[in-house]
Amino acid sequence: MRTLKLDGQCKCQVIEAPDPQPGPGQVVVRTRVSALCGSELGTFRGTGAASGNSGHEGMGTVLRVGEGVTRVRAGQRVGVSAIAGCGRPECEACRQGQSTWCPSLRYFGSMHAEQFVTAATALLPLPDDVPDEVGVLITGDGLGVPYHTSLKLAGPDIHTVAVLGLGPIGLGSVLMQTFLGRKVLAVDVTPERLALAAKLGAVQVINAKDQDAVQAIKAATGGRGADACIEAAGVPVTAKQCFKAVRTAGIVVFNGEQKAVELSPSDDFIRRDIRAVGSWFFHVGEFPEMLRLFRKGLPVASLVTHTFPLERAQEAFSRFAAGSTGKVLLTHGG
Repeated sequence: MRTLKLDGQCKCQVIEAPDPQPGPGQVVVRTRVSALCGSELGTFRGTGAASGNSGHEGMGTVLRVGEGVTRVRAGQRVGVSAIAGCGRPECEACRQGQSTWCPSLRYFGSMHAEQFVTAATALLPLPDDVPDEVGVLITGDGLGVPYHTSLKLAGPDIHTVAVLGLGPIGLGSVLMQTFLGRKVLAVDVTPERLALAAKLGAVQVINAKDQDAVQAIKAATGGRGADACIEAAGVPVTAKQCFKAVRTAGIVVFNGEQKAVELSPSDDFIRRDIRAVGSWFFHVGEFPEMLRLFRKGLPVASLVTHTFPLERAQEAFSRFAAGSTGKVLLTHGG
């Protein structure tokens, strides 16, 4: 089969590799579509990957099943979560569909390939009315993280949401929060992504290169600050801006992975009653509600701006790394 190899230093290539074989409780999926994620750019720009690849958002059809697999069959069309719970009956998290809280969770990647192996517990069967480009997003990070984040912001007192960082996850939150009826302020430094945020429903876009993002958010909210701020850039400066831009008794949600950030318990939390939470991946048990929202009219496919065949992965990653795209997909002919 063909698979993508990330060589590092912004280079990648398609190579031949042995077909994967499923172990007990595992399946092999013949890939139809995989999606690029911002978390992959460190590997692409850095030293690359010694084996496999960083792809962790994929969908396709079940090709082979391993010993003990009964919940799916060969030929079934599925989306795949990168995080698989153990699925054991005694696991409380798995019984509740909370896969990312499973103490024995496992991560499966290397989905930028014509075939990949994963756990049967990570599979989400896709109905016929869900197009491939939607299926890969509502069973992966593309919509999964914005939806999981929205559950942290379910309070009736949240009317204005500022999204700082408009990579695919940030853009997904612009789309999700707009669909939920919130007033969304979108902050970034890339004109193309600011323009896309406006198309996705942001009532105001703020170019942080041209103006002070915190002051712009305050001005847009009558000096009060946003009810909620979503940190989706994964850099310390936007993390700190979130705390300055959120209103008293507001909430900050962290999506962007990053190293330690210096915050003041007194200034950033205590004296203004600020709450801060993290939101990582999504639970497989949340898929039915994402499917319902799509069927209700959530325009999931509007997050996708570019689609390339696997053999043009170098172009796909280069465009994505330049920060001028929304969600980028690779097709595999599966």
